[in-house]
Amino acid sequence: MSDSRSDGGDCTNHRTAVTEAEVEALVRGICFKTGPPRSLGVELEWLIHELRSPQLPVTPERLKAVYAVLRALPLRSPLTVEPGGQLELSSPPAASLMECVETVSADLDTVRAVLAGEGLALVGIGHDPWHIPRRFLHEPRYDAMETCLDRTGPAGRHMMCASASVQVCVDAGHEEPGPLGHARRWWLAHQLGPVLVAAFANSPLIGREPTGWRSTRQLLWLEIGAGRAGAPPLHGEPRAAWARHVLDSPVMCVRRDSGPWDVPEGLTFREWTRSRSPRPPTRADLEYHLTTLFPPVRPRGHLELRMIDAQPGDDGWIVPLAVTAALFDDPEAAETAYRTVKPLAERTLNLPAPHNPLWTDAARHGLADPELREAAAVCFAAALEALPRLGATAEVTEAVAAYRDRHVARGRCPADDLLDHLHDGKLIPSRPGRTAHGRKDIRT
Repeated sequence: MSDSRSDGGDCTNHRTAVTEAEVEALVRGICFKTGPPRSLGVELEWLIHELRSPQLPVTPERLKAVYAVLRALPLRSPLTVEPGGQLELSSPPAASLMECVETVSADLDTVRAVLAGEGLALVGIGHDPWHIPRRFLHEPRYDAMETCLDRTGPAGRHMMCASASVQVCVDAGHEEPGPLGHARRWWLAHQLGPVLVAAFANSPLIGREPTGWRSTRQLLWLEIGAGRAGAPPLHGEPRAAWARHVLDSPVMCVRRDSGPWDVPEGLTFREWTRSRSPRPPTRADLEYHLTTLFPPVRPRGHLELRMIDAQPGDDGWIVPLAVTAALFDDPEAAETAYRTVKPLAERTLNLPAPHNPLWTDAARHGLADPELREAAAVCFAAALEALPRLGATAEVTEAVAAYRDRHVARGRCPADDLLDHLHDGKLIPSRPGRTAHGRKDIRT
């Protein structure tokens, strides 16, 4: 939840009320910024566990102390804290895949060294397999978010406080049609999404018990509901569809300059612009509203792909980053991905993501689903051919190939490894070591 760290600014700003038409125009203008794909980013969420005994909870006092140290580090990637104490690093926009990898890897090395000195470690799992959700941050935003999400059940608290992800950010694409056109990339993100869910599913447990889902994290998003965590229909022009979705989505809260925030029930932003109650909405309210919507693909000028579980190992995150970058930014690979996932679209029944059978099957079965396994195999092959064209190093390409051989070719995902380890009591496999050259072995 990359924007959950922000309260959207002082709600006294931009006091001029916005009309329904102005909201639609603003959303169209700020959420899809088209042009040649030139930049890439990644947002990494991590659980923080005890280094020696990860099944033991980390006290809030220890988290507070270590975060005070981490915030003072000279990192290039902004470091933020999620509601349950998860750590997030968000890369600056990078001009290439390798620039992104190198920047974030260096920052992670720095962060891990500090944590290790405190007996703590970053752990890449889509949902905490041991601990019940508990909130670390107590601020008006999170108080309001908890109240709002509790209305649909416990899934919201699990998502806020016990989940972690790899979110890949790609440019919106060209205005013109074609493999790198923004309309094609918008469609591809939603149809390739289930393949990425299945290939990188890594959250099969809650309370040390199997949930029956390879990606329980994705199940939680399903349970939160379409208004808060759903995508708009894919038919029609992307800007218009997203603008309608923003207007017709429920308002999470109405902020106040002091005291608890209001948490209306069933009030859409469209209705708020019309009723102007409990106060007229402003542009700042609209900007904040956009941060409270959590679809699997969120347009923020660029496209933020939010469906990938956090990955095991120090450098497991590099594989989904590299695969996604290749399938979106290399024209040949993008065309292959488009042709590969197009037949899968029939399984969506024309229902918006992720609340359709294709996304549900991906989260439940992972690559045990034969069609998703076949699609993943083709997409990984296309990515491997494209990575050298994108300037990827041999290490990165070899890591993607190793992942393909270990998981995709065998119809498995990291969740299957966790389930295998459940019976031997070792839920987190040993960390990868160092290569003979002293560099990290980034193979998962």
